[in-house]
Amino acid sequence: MTAFDLVVQGPAVASPDVEALRALARGRAIERITGGAYRITRADPGAAGPVARHCEAASLDWGFVAEGRRLADFRLLALDMDSTLITMECIDEIADFAGRKPEVAAVTAAAMRGEIDWPESLARRVAALAGLEASVLERVYRERLRLSPGAQALLEGAKGAGLATLLVSGGFTFFTERLRERLGFTEAHANELVVEGGRLAGRVTGPLVDAAGKAAHVARMRRSLGIGRERVLVIGDGANDLAMMAEAGTSIAFRAKPVVRGHATYALTHAGLDGVLALFPP
Repeated sequence: MTAFDLVVQGPAVASPDVEALRALARGRAIERITGGAYRITRADPGAAGPVARHCEAASLDWGFVAEGRRLADFRLLALDMDSTLITMECIDEIADFAGRKPEVAAVTAAAMRGEIDWPESLARRVAALAGLEASVLERVYRERLRLSPGAQALLEGAKGAGLATLLVSGGFTFFTERLRERLGFTEAHANELVVEGGRLAGRVTGPLVDAAGKAAHVARMRRSLGIGRERVLVIGDGANDLAMMAEAGTSIAFRAKPVVRGHATYALTHAGLDGVLALFPP
């Protein structure tokens, strides 16, 4: 019979909360993983309901993990880019240079909640960028793009554990290619903005990387590695990440929309991306 540990983490984990969770989960012992993460050994997954309620009230992330599960048990780590690997939505920040950020951001948010057809939403948003000088892309990358907390540590841990890494995004190749080089991703795929005469043409070219496109890249890379879904770990935040999450044995909703949290294996709402390393040590 598989034994489970309960991993609890967040920016501020109080000792009384950890002890209360040990009692709720009928765990054996408490082990400190890092300053903001604890493992309660031999915990009962049947206590997920009370554990979830306590952690929600205490602003903590939690997850029952099979005892001894490690990051090296996976072979492929796939991440979304916007609002997952990085803290922003690139298209919203590009639109800011056209004075249209509020309207574009509203469409982005609705698409991520699954309220608008994603390809249609992309076409509408990209059209709003028509006429902008292409140089604004470099400004967005240099001035506004920031990695999510823990991103560097997660990628270093994954590479150290021998995982292939995939960055797959409904955003733009201008950003994914730079992040691929910077962070050492095995592959990166996104949509390519058309530039004409040094200005954005208001459309993309090439195969569309939408929800189905993301899933197809994960499935293709899984097949090329000769592994099953159980060895794939996917991290995302929006409705267009659900299809690629279905290609993975384990999925993590990172600071995600409710629809995504409801389908994911785990949710990291308070911890950074390095919270993955607390769930699955390298």
